[in-house]
Amino acid sequence: MKLKPLDDRVVVKPEEAEEKTAGGIVLPDTAKEKPMMGKVIAVGEGKLLDNGSRAQIGVKKGQLVLYGKYAGSDVEIDKVEYKILRESEILGILEK
Repeated sequence: MKLKPLDDRVVVKPEEAEEKTAGGIVLPDTAKEKPMMGKVIAVGEGKLLDNGSRAQIGVKKGQLVLYGKYAGSDVEIDKVEYKILRESEILGILEK
């Protein structure tokens, strides 16, 4: 199944939560923090402006992005977790 976001929305696949702390302590599922970064899977066409044109979106498919802890909506498609965010909820793009 494919998911096509509308307007200025972006579909992100969150990175996996850390299994261990920096000190090597294994974390149980209940103690893991929600990841706040993920890979962009799909991008909408852009926000519809008052003049009828669309605003350009600043992220592209395949980029690694940071977002707020409680941003977006969680969805599950074919047993895979995704987040649907508005472009404005994306805090930054991670570059290598």
